[in-house]
Amino acid sequence: MVGSANMDIVFSVERIPSPGETLLADSVARYPGGKGLNQAVAAARAGAATTFIGALGKDENGSELFATMADAGIDSSLVRRVAADTGQAFIVVADSAENTIIVASGANARVASLTDSERDAVSGAAVLLLQLELPLEVVIESALAARSAGTTVMLNAAPARDIPDELIATLDYLIVNEHEASLLGGSEDLAEASHRLAARVEHLIVTLGREGSVIYRRGDEAARVPARDVMAIDTTGAGDTFCGAFAAAIAEGQGIADAATFATAAAALSVQILGAVPSIPSRDRIEAMLAEPA
Repeated sequence: MVGSANMDIVFSVERIPSPGETLLADSVARYPGGKGLNQAVAAARAGAATTFIGALGKDENGSELFATMADAGIDSSLVRRVAADTGQAFIVVADSAENTIIVASGANARVASLTDSERDAVSGAAVLLLQLELPLEVVIESALAARSAGTTVMLNAAPARDIPDELIATLDYLIVNEHEASLLGGSEDLAEASHRLAARVEHLIVTLGREGSVIYRRGDEAARVPARDVMAIDTTGAGDTFCGAFAAAIAEGQGIADAATFATAAAALSVQILGAVPSIPSRDRIEAMLAEPA
């Protein structure tokens, strides 16, 4: 895992405020988060041996996130401690479970290239999972190193931004949500956008929240995975839980449809608890859900 780590500051409100509007929060809480850390925790709790490559500040938030990795069983020996504030995310969660997020990158922005040790770890991995909260140059460098070593390369294209062909060419799996698919596929019509995007990669997974996910292979729709019917409290980190659990399932040899089903169960469990990292389920809870009728 090459990715970001943030301290999430979560405000619980009745609804998402309109531009220029001030609302009083019902509560505020701090949770470990960041797309990279969330996905690493999800992979580790799903049973995968997980190494995290990224940066934390030499501050209280950094120490807390470092401890979070240790608690999850993540190998954090390559995590850099830098002279910058640890990344932070400011999250507003409505009673409907919808959210808005603003990220201050902090230490994450300091990861501009790989060290020799980090490159060796990437090259020796079974699966490399990436996101777009780190500088794009290190994402591309990591993907190229993994590709040349025969490592399976996955990208969760979030937050959404243009993906250069150089990066696309390294990918075995691209994972996006509806918004990201429409933006990257260049169309407000989700089906059209998804097909355009799918034509650029070997495997595309489009997650659809309550509608499950759609799997594309070489430009064509290959399968649909239904969502689990659960009562959502907080959707923050659900996509990250899906990605981490999916990577763990692929790393252990599951097929893409089975891996997506496994990841869907993990994400369904995660939306039932407030906070990103606190909500990520263990392997036994995922398997228990899979054993229940869909």
